[in-house]
Amino acid sequence: MLLVGYCYGVRSERRLCEEVHLNLAYRWFCRLGLDGEVPDHSTFSKNRHGRFRDCDLLRKLFETVVRRCMAEGLVMDVFSHFVLPSRDRYVR
Repeated sequence: MLLVGYCYGVRSERRLCEEVHLNLAYRWFCRLGLDGEVPDHSTFSKNRHGRFRDCDLLRKLFETVVRRCMAEGLVMDVFSHFVLPSRDRYVR
């Protein structure tokens, strides 16, 4: 579900749960049937602030998923078009 939120710019966990509850495409992507129960928004907050607080597991998982999506052509690498300042020169 969080991947849906990241891809579609849904920043609120509460709003994400509402969107997944209403949108059939999101439900399909999350493997929830028409009668499948959408997790409560507090589940995400509790895990983020408790279980995964000092762990970079979710960041690594998200980065891996994004890399695989980019490799399959599902996500464009928008950052390759920006010029980032370096200490000595600008690097692309």
